[in-house]
Amino acid sequence: MNLIFICFLIVTNLIVSLDDSLAARLKDIASIRGVRENQLIGYGVVVGLKGTGDGKAEFTAKSLGRMLDKLGVRLENQMIQSKNAAAVIVTAQLPPFAKAGNNLDVTVSALGEATSLEGGILLQTPLRAANDEIYAVAQGAISLGGGGKDVFPTVGRIPNGAIIERDISVDFATRKMFRLTLHNPDFMTAARVALAINKELGGQYASARDAGTIDIVTPFSFEGKGVELIATIESITIHPDQKAKVVINERTGTVVIGENVKLSRVAISHGNLTLKIGGEKEKGDKNSDLGRVFYMEQGASVKDLVDALNRLGVSPKDLIAILQSIKAAGALHGELDLL
Repeated sequence: MNLIFICFLIVTNLIVSLDDSLAARLKDIASIRGVRENQLIGYGVVVGLKGTGDGKAEFTAKSLGRMLDKLGVRLENQMIQSKNAAAVIVTAQLPPFAKAGNNLDVTVSALGEATSLEGGILLQTPLRAANDEIYAVAQGAISLGGGGKDVFPTVGRIPNGAIIERDISVDFATRKMFRLTLHNPDFMTAARVALAINKELGGQYASARDAGTIDIVTPFSFEGKGVELIATIESITIHPDQKAKVVINERTGTVVIGENVKLSRVAISHGNLTLKIGGEKEKGDKNSDLGRVFYMEQGASVKDLVDALNRLGVSPKDLIAILQSIKAAGALHGELDLL
């Protein structure tokens, strides 16, 4: 065994064999390219409302006239005005590998002047994909969910309200190559994923193309067994890396801190608070009676800073102002995102 191969094994073990408590399954941090949901949409009519429909809306009246015409009811004037009917937009998510005959949940939203869809029945509505092909048909009683002030009466759902009309054809089992896409692109994570997959499959089958893409060539032992291959890969545990980042929501006072965020030597004065990071404590410097002076070692993390500020009784608003000032001074090493 040559020295280069030994070094490769050492690096592989260092990257892959990290703290298991921080590991995540590959299926939870990446997805298979092409295996995704598709959005469906349709225009329909809800009937059976208790005077809460569209009334004089022109498009609803024309829709009712065309519907009755298809049902064999011939009317001279096709402008039918009814407060018991409403025009709606129907939406659904078509899952990957959907098969004809399966059911979908649908969401029904009022389009016109209807004030409530409570008690309404959605009439048969074709649902189309972006390619304008019909993939499902929806119909059924609308449910507005539980009571309370949070319910929107103009939006409802029909559980299992649509029936899929055609299969989603995907030649998955016989594919010669698969592509993984990381949910949070990162070069270190991509490298770890490729190494972990190669270790699991026992060969050089995976390669990271960029920070968010890993290509996998189907091994000979898995030819015609794409499902088994993906099941094996998705069960691999990975230690995903992450950028040093602090996320602040000023409206709610929420601060989320990444584990890799570090601080340089800095002195902070905020109101009657003084905080020093790095350097030596000067002789004669003592904490005040209120404990508003605090010293921290250089290289401390933002978590250490927050813990110190919490012990000093700093409010969330002041904490956010301090973090923003430290970042502006260039002493906070990481991204600072404001929501």
